[in-house]
Amino acid sequence: MIYVNARDVNMLVFEAKLDGQDSQYQLLDEAIRTARFVRNACLRYWMDNKGIGRYELSAYCATLAQQFEWAGKLNSMARQASAERAWSAIARFLSTTRSANDNCKKALPGKKGFPKFKKEQTHGSVEYKTCGWKLSDDRRYITFSDGFKAGTFKLWGTRDLHFYQLKQFKRVRVVRRADGYYAQFCIDQDRVETRVPSGKTIGIDVGLNHFYTDSNGETIANPRHLRKSEKSLKRLQRRMSKTKKGSNNRVKFRNKLARKHLKVSRQRKDFAVKTARCVVRSNDLVAYEDLKVRNMVRNRHLAKSISDAAWTQFREWVEYFGKVFGVVTVAVPPHYTSQNCSNCGQVVKKTLSTRTHICPHCGHTQDRDWNAARNILEKGLSTAGHVGTNASGETDQYLSEATLSSKSTRGKRKPKE
Repeated sequence: MIYVNARDVNMLVFEAKLDGQDSQYQLLDEAIRTARFVRNACLRYWMDNKGIGRYELSAYCATLAQQFEWAGKLNSMARQASAERAWSAIARFLSTTRSANDNCKKALPGKKGFPKFKKEQTHGSVEYKTCGWKLSDDRRYITFSDGFKAGTFKLWGTRDLHFYQLKQFKRVRVVRRADGYYAQFCIDQDRVETRVPSGKTIGIDVGLNHFYTDSNGETIANPRHLRKSEKSLKRLQRRMSKTKKGSNNRVKFRNKLARKHLKVSRQRKDFAVKTARCVVRSNDLVAYEDLKVRNMVRNRHLAKSISDAAWTQFREWVEYFGKVFGVVTVAVPPHYTSQNCSNCGQVVKKTLSTRTHICPHCGHTQDRDWNAARNILEKGLSTAGHVGTNASGETDQYLSEATLSSKSTRGKRKPKE
């Protein structure tokens, strides 16, 4: 299977499942535990010696290898990668505390609190750079050659790694999940795909009744993956709660519950990727609302449904595929997109329960979400939003001259109901 980073089109991440013996998996567990220890130790070293930087943390990895024999078994570059993880959390915290005014102006997304120590979890990972691992000649097996000597694993995946040279493999990450162990290959490769311009533009209004409604009146059903699996999840949760803590039975049901949650998350991601790709390939401009989902989930009545819809994940993939296919993606302010009339522009106040837009000024009647999607498209065409915004906060796509001169959709003939 293939997973790509929705923030970077210059890097591909291919994922394959590792097939080995139980004894080999235990060695991988030791490597993951050691990587977590190095990360936590670097964090503690920074807390005890305020003012040190990333280079001091990288040098501290060699000290840890000398102090603890089992820490020295981990590949030196893998220890540095763990130190880099610790510094990433530290730098994110420092960037928000150096200047409170700058932080308020930038409004940076993501975690901003004090760095925390990582705990033992079902999922975990260890990251190797350019050494500590080796691919076989047929690229179907991988061998880990660090001090833990986990040995050779067979790779189960659908992607042929022969298309890429070994120097393009920048990192290999071993990830532990509820259903097994996986190897993620980070490959330095630009992903650019060609498409025939369609001459179409689209505005998208995401919702809960429908996953989204576009400016053409088309709707996509909300899959509700969590809601459909909620009954079986509750049953597994009840059975696990009745088991004795520390027993093998509890471990068994905890693994079953984790696998079920993993399946739901994979279903949600698969739906977001396929839907976003279809939307981007079919249009030359995609406009959508710049929603603050983090604030919206504070509503305890709608939090579960909003999280299950995964609007943020869908948006990230729309922006990613926009870069891949060279399609303009525009995030517009969500203010009054549902209240304004898409035909005359007048404000028509309505509650959330009102699902039909009826304008008392011009008599225009339309589905509420369809009306909002048309307003979103109009804002996108008028460049009222910010263009090409991805999860990392970079803006590197701009509207073409042809798009800038596009006419407004207001005043045109009413669409067929």
